Amino acid sequence: MSKRVTIMIDEDLDKKLRLRQAKLIQQEQSSYSYSKVLNETLRKVLK
Repeated sequence: MSKRVTIMIDEDLDKKLRLRQAKLIQQEQSSYSYSKVLNETLRKVLK
């Protein structure tokens, strides 16, 4: 289940997430939401 939250992200982290999102969109040849990229990144780091 998803929960809507508001957070402040530093510009450098936002840029890295957006670059990762763009890379995934190219690889998958479809849309890839910013939320999905953020969730997957947090899951990898917080194992």
